[in-house]
Amino acid sequence: MSFITNWRRSVKKNDSKMDAVQAQELSDSPNSPSRVSVINSPELDPVITDFKFQLSDNQDALETTEPSNGCLRSDLSVDLEDCMAALDLFLRNDFEEAQARLRSRTKDSMYHALTYATILEMQAMMTFEPEHIMAAGNTMKEAQAVCQRHRKKSSFSSKNFTEEELHAEVCYAECLLQRAALTFLQDENMISFIKGGIKVRNSYQTYKELHTVLQSTGYTHGDNHGHFEGGVKLGVGAFNLMISMLPTRTLRLLEFVGFSGNKEFGLQQLQEGSAENTFRSFLCNMLLLCYHTFMSFILGTGEGDVGDAEKLLQPYLKKYPKGSIFLFFAGRIEEIKGNLDAAINRFEECCEAQQQWKQFHHMCYWELMWCFTYKRHWKMAYFYADLLSKENSWSKATYAYMKAAYLSMLTKDDCLTFGETELTLFRQVPGLKQKIAGKSLPTEKFAIRKARRYLAERPIPLPAPPLEMMYIWNGYTVIGKHKDLTEGMLKTLDEAQAKLDSSPRNEFTIDDQCLVSLLRGLCLKHLGHQEEAEHYFTLVLCNETQIKYDHYLVPNALLEHGLLCLEQGRNDEAIKLLETAKQNYKNYSMESRTHFRIQAALHKAKSTGENGIHVPSSP
Repeated sequence: MSFITNWRRSVKKNDSKMDAVQAQELSDSPNSPSRVSVINSPELDPVITDFKFQLSDNQDALETTEPSNGCLRSDLSVDLEDCMAALDLFLRNDFEEAQARLRSRTKDSMYHALTYATILEMQAMMTFEPEHIMAAGNTMKEAQAVCQRHRKKSSFSSKNFTEEELHAEVCYAECLLQRAALTFLQDENMISFIKGGIKVRNSYQTYKELHTVLQSTGYTHGDNHGHFEGGVKLGVGAFNLMISMLPTRTLRLLEFVGFSGNKEFGLQQLQEGSAENTFRSFLCNMLLLCYHTFMSFILGTGEGDVGDAEKLLQPYLKKYPKGSIFLFFAGRIEEIKGNLDAAINRFEECCEAQQQWKQFHHMCYWELMWCFTYKRHWKMAYFYADLLSKENSWSKATYAYMKAAYLSMLTKDDCLTFGETELTLFRQVPGLKQKIAGKSLPTEKFAIRKARRYLAERPIPLPAPPLEMMYIWNGYTVIGKHKDLTEGMLKTLDEAQAKLDSSPRNEFTIDDQCLVSLLRGLCLKHLGHQEEAEHYFTLVLCNETQIKYDHYLVPNALLEHGLLCLEQGRNDEAIKLLETAKQNYKNYSMESRTHFRIQAALHKAKSTGENGIHVPSSP
């Protein structure tokens, strides 16, 4: 049943008293356009399933609006202004003061409660500390309860929705979505996943129907319309963007239960939401920056719009020149452009800008580790991996693996200065595994599988472990923008190949040869040697039946071969290769990430085949 099944506007030109009387009569009528049906259950939050809304044009008829002369201001307007002031403090790195300002009003103001809980959730997402995740979850649940108090007490004879009640709906949907994200992080059983899924669906339906409200001719703008509209655009845009990026098999399941997503429409909604000076402009902006600088690289083909990212960031960086969030994204933009020295300077500047939230430092350490990896400065890369292993809890196993990987690229004498050896570190990796939402992180699983060969009495070393992990994080798209970086990496791969050629044949030989072939193909592709690159991708496929352990290499070789064909305009061949990679392989390392990339590549191939024309659909 739909959240909104009808929408009608009733405008009366009489005085305010007559308006109020007429509105009361209309709401009591059996044919009232504001009738609402609700599902209520002890186990579930109340979910509106049929919603009819009416606002009067006469502002005196609304409970929380402001007269046109501006002498009186609604509580909602005051709360929004105060929350935006707190957000301003947060963006200036005054994290504690921002939280203190919000904390005092979290019991009565839905916007204070939501903003405070959102900050705690950001902290939890950056630290992965169980206590932070628990605190954020409890605070978001309390924020949802505050929003619930401000929502319409819906019934079959309900009155018109006030502006405050509309805002309560969009805040409630945002709480549901954020609680679902925390549920997936925190709990370890299927019941929790089901509860999280219910929250996601309820949030999705609410956003979808509020979007219908905005598009209706019957909707009257309140004094805080911009903030309400921004909240809807944030939710609709986020859902459309994220759902559209999912692998096909997941997407089909979601569509079966009522979800749908259009990437172009999602980006458009977020772009419009970020362009206005509203409470959620910042969050719309952050989502767009994350998409262009992270999601499109890690879960896509590495073709985020860096130009758009720079345009989005520039006004914020100008207003908050020392803001940690913006300095971090400034560094990330320089990094994906291949300007590594400029990126390193930005990340270091971000670390120096504030000392309250070490979480921002950890994000910078991770990127600095990769910057020095791209430059093949193994000692500095080790330094940042070591800092992360000591200070951050996201994945101790991954950090230990990266430390070992960097030491494996150094001479034995160089390793002595660090007080650790690659062998001891690789052997530590399996014991550092942790579980999030009942499952191990894919990156950890990959690191553990690769480190297992070091458990043998006489282990056979990995050929070039930092370069392999670089591929997992799509780093070759970054270095491919600079010839010198790509040539340097190719030189390291040539050295690895020479070692393999001079070593006795063993059970890992074919796997290692295929790995080096895949990575050499990538470097050659970025250097413009497309025929040679295609040869190396094909070489992996020719050895498919002889690969013993690294089965992920074959679908990824098909993916890279497909992307190469796409660059050459061989779209039909590209689609065939990509479909083969998607359909014929399963249960291999980093499978989900590969499927995300395949989905992005197929989307690109089919869009190119349609001359790049997209028609935005409704959410």
